[in-house]
Amino acid sequence: MRGLMQHDELTLTRILERATTFHPRRQIVTKTADGIHRETYEDVADRAARLANALRALGVESGDRVGSFGFNTARHLELYFAVPCMGAVLHTLNIRLHPDQVAWIANHAEGKVVFVDDVLVPVFEKIAPQLATAQRIVVMGSGERGGLTAALDYETMLGEASPEVVWPDLDEDQASAMCYTSGTTGNPKGIVYSHRSMVLHSWMLNFAGTIGLTERDAVLPVVPMFHANAWGMPYAAALAGAKQVFAGQFSADPASLAELVESERVTVLAGVPTVWISLLQYLEQNPRDLSSVRYITAGGSAVPVSLIEKFKRMVGVAMVQGWGMTETGPVAALSQLTPEMEELPEEEQLRMRARQGRILPGVRFRVVAEDGAEVPWDAKSMGEVQVKGNWVAASYYHDPTGDDRFTEGWLRTGDVAVVDELGYLQLVDRTKDLVKSGGEWISSVELESALMGHPAVLEASVIGVPSEQWSERPLACVVLKPGRQASKEEIIEFLTPKFPRWWLPDDVVFIAEIPKTSVGKFDKKVLREEYKTYELPSV
Repeated sequence: MRGLMQHDELTLTRILERATTFHPRRQIVTKTADGIHRETYEDVADRAARLANALRALGVESGDRVGSFGFNTARHLELYFAVPCMGAVLHTLNIRLHPDQVAWIANHAEGKVVFVDDVLVPVFEKIAPQLATAQRIVVMGSGERGGLTAALDYETMLGEASPEVVWPDLDEDQASAMCYTSGTTGNPKGIVYSHRSMVLHSWMLNFAGTIGLTERDAVLPVVPMFHANAWGMPYAAALAGAKQVFAGQFSADPASLAELVESERVTVLAGVPTVWISLLQYLEQNPRDLSSVRYITAGGSAVPVSLIEKFKRMVGVAMVQGWGMTETGPVAALSQLTPEMEELPEEEQLRMRARQGRILPGVRFRVVAEDGAEVPWDAKSMGEVQVKGNWVAASYYHDPTGDDRFTEGWLRTGDVAVVDELGYLQLVDRTKDLVKSGGEWISSVELESALMGHPAVLEASVIGVPSEQWSERPLACVVLKPGRQASKEEIIEFLTPKFPRWWLPDDVVFIAEIPKTSVGKFDKKVLREEYKTYELPSV
């Protein structure tokens, strides 16, 4: 017997319609080189309609890919709605990758039209000659066109297009967007999101027990819109009718972020730990009024306990660690405290917040040991996290080399974790980043988190280097805070009470900067390559 309920397709068109109908004058704010640009959801809907009509005039049809090469801006938000709502597929391109890799991704996705921020034209000039399928390039902004003399102008396109549009009736399983993984091993892999997955992900983010966005919020996603849909924040904010604040080309500037939070009374922030480390550094020297903030989430890499503690002390907000991947929509877990945990001593609360938290509604998980058995929830048995759910990828786009990442309907994440009796995940490491010493695993993540608790340490990354006796031993790569000093011996002494002796790094190297990936994570493969012949001191 089937239920007798109506069926309405879960599409992004419904989110746009709701934002326009119930929150037409809520603002979309973008910091630009010329100052603050403001428009409303009503404006976004008008401009998205014009954009859809302009794309149709260029020959873009249902299922065609439309690329974007830009920062977090109102124009990018217009693309977020216009392209999928007309039945095409928005394909975001990572502006921080090497031009050759961007071109490979654009060609693999077979993008038909590409939109480029004017300030990124000098970068895109190196990419454009390699594009095999792109028929037109559109520049967003009034800056120089450089070598892209044949490029169309975004504002001219919209000005000449009609604002009247009838959005097509779409199948909720139709593709809405594509995003490629960072490609830390081999070529990047394409994830194809559906309208259904994006709508359900937005609903989940707006649960009271997750981030709980409402029309009273002002949301500033520092995480790029080219990276896993800015963690779904633009769509979730639009669904809630929340104000959206974008830092544009100034997302990496802590002074600009602090100014936006203060002036626009931002309530919710999202970004990777390296962003928050830089912001804290700035705030220590330049106090600002961040009292409007109620929620800060960090993800992409493990969040050190020291970072959570410092934000709590300086901003008055307990940072919430999130976990997910491009393949998981991306948000799959959040480290929210239960009412019982909030009664624990502060130190114990911080320890719980430093875990990746509980899997969110809509996603299922298991942690599987090397022998294929699920590990017990004892906070010590390690295994690979595997997930399935409504916004989890089922396969990669035109890439059978990734088939081994899927087993019996489960996505193998490559993250190694333990689970406590309450179901809270704690990532031990990525499978490729674990240090295997004498047949035993050492977690580089736990060592890094402890290292960044040292008062003189700004950033730290731990890698395994060859050892004739033990196969691998941990090497700590440390960046000191400006004006601070620390010796190798002091660093090791700081770690000694926290870990078994055999976990302690055999050496500490002090470096000027830890290499970062295109999305701000520590790039350990660069460090491993640099120190692959490093000779550890004899112990």
